[in-house]
Amino acid sequence: MAVEFPVTKEYTGQGVDLTYTGFMYEQIYRSDTFAHGPGSTVAKIVMNQKLTGSAGVANIGNDRNWTGSIFNQANWYAYGRFAWNPESSARAVGEEWARQTFGNDPKVVATTVDMLMESWPAMMDYQAPIGLTFQELDGANTHYGPWPWLDSPRRSDWADVYFNRADAVGLGVDRSHTGYNTAAQYNSPLKEQFDDIRTTPEEFLLWFHHVPWDWRMKSGRTMWEELQFTYSKGVAEVAAMQRQWDTLKGRIDEERFTAVKQYLTMQHRDAVWFRDASLAYFQTFAKRPFANGYQPKYPLDYYKKLPPNTAPPE
Repeated sequence: MAVEFPVTKEYTGQGVDLTYTGFMYEQIYRSDTFAHGPGSTVAKIVMNQKLTGSAGVANIGNDRNWTGSIFNQANWYAYGRFAWNPESSARAVGEEWARQTFGNDPKVVATTVDMLMESWPAMMDYQAPIGLTFQELDGANTHYGPWPWLDSPRRSDWADVYFNRADAVGLGVDRSHTGYNTAAQYNSPLKEQFDDIRTTPEEFLLWFHHVPWDWRMKSGRTMWEELQFTYSKGVAEVAAMQRQWDTLKGRIDEERFTAVKQYLTMQHRDAVWFRDASLAYFQTFAKRPFANGYQPKYPLDYYKKLPPNTAPPE
């Protein structure tokens, strides 16, 4: 029994974004499958077999430091640590990596570990809000920016429109019993939970359901309003990581400090790109005004004409 993980961040920022996949490993290993009743976590299922394994799509290359962005090394390290102990803690593993990478300065350790743990939720907010996914598919030969309008890749099920299904009614894919019935693949009580739009966790909502634009979320906002809020929250979270990193100036050697600062600048640019281009496209279906004075910086046609992997100026 084996699991396979993306160590590389192919669809989560590739070689640039600070996105700690250790957060994902912990989520997956601790997920309860209910295969043998409550407590049947992925970790226990894997560990309780005679033959077990862990496979990973690597993120090393020709860079002097192996991974380009130094924070990408945390993902390589975390993959190995979770392979040895699937019940590890992402925070504890992240702290091990931070101490071995930057030293034992308490300020540096606390800040870098906080950034690691904040990075995955931030990426989900600015790239895959409310369960929306795969809006940067490589059918367009891009990994850094959004292409939600892509409808003609090499395979139809690689199209971004295949995964967002935006139309006049709403957004997301119906994987309940009224659609693809993917929810039925889970064990009870998960299959019942995911099958019902009212009980599906909102972080998975657009993955399992085609949600009306005016669907009322737990926050009291409509889905259209929540989409805007979540995208913008992700952009703000990247900006917060930039400020956190700036507090470490003088505590980390200038070469690595500057390199990370540059990567965070690129990440913020890409986060803004994801938010603005995606919302500009989805608004053509929602036909509802933007909230709280927000407006994409450029018109939709501008984003559509950008060459792959070429972000607009902020």
